[in-house]
Amino acid sequence: MKAMIGDFNSTTDRNDQPVACFAELRGYWEALRSGNRLPRRADLDPRGLKGCLHQTMIAEQIAPGLARLRLAGSVFTDIMGMEVRGMPLSALFDPMARAPLEAILREVFAGQTAATLLLEAERGLGRPALTAQLLLLPMLGEFGEVDLILGALALRGLAGRTPRRFSILHVRREALSDPQPVAKTPVFAVPLTTMPPAAAVPYLRLVK
Repeated sequence: MKAMIGDFNSTTDRNDQPVACFAELRGYWEALRSGNRLPRRADLDPRGLKGCLHQTMIAEQIAPGLARLRLAGSVFTDIMGMEVRGMPLSALFDPMARAPLEAILREVFAGQTAATLLLEAERGLGRPALTAQLLLLPMLGEFGEVDLILGALALRGLAGRTPRRFSILHVRREALSDPQPVAKTPVFAVPLTTMPPAAAVPYLRLVK
């Protein structure tokens, strides 16, 4: 059995209240915005998220409504019982939740919506109560298109026997200001990412 996963912040309950990690991530994301422009992947510096790196993820769009985990903190590994980099984000969800998840991802990748999902894991032998909240924020990739999501997962309960997969209890959508047009950058002119090598960032792994 896995050890206890960290509780939500004391201000959090199952009624979709904010959690400390979400406040940190959202504040950093907002600080990277220029006017209504969404943050770029190259703008990200893990030092700005040192308090919640183990809960943070970056997912990239691989098809409409589909995303794969490109970066993932250790919380994701804990609940799946395996390395999750390169896995589809839908692998964290039970089959019945994957169609609603696809619709939510389409909205977030449109660049005008942020979403917070209230989740509940399936129960069974060796699988006690486990609830979660997942924050999804749109982000620009290296060519100026909204093809990345910056997110965080906050858990409450025991991981128990893994993998644990979630159903979606509730979705809170937030309309964002219309993003300003971004000039696409030629591939040879894209600045190097500010992310240090994966080995230099505890709990955060980069998919090549």
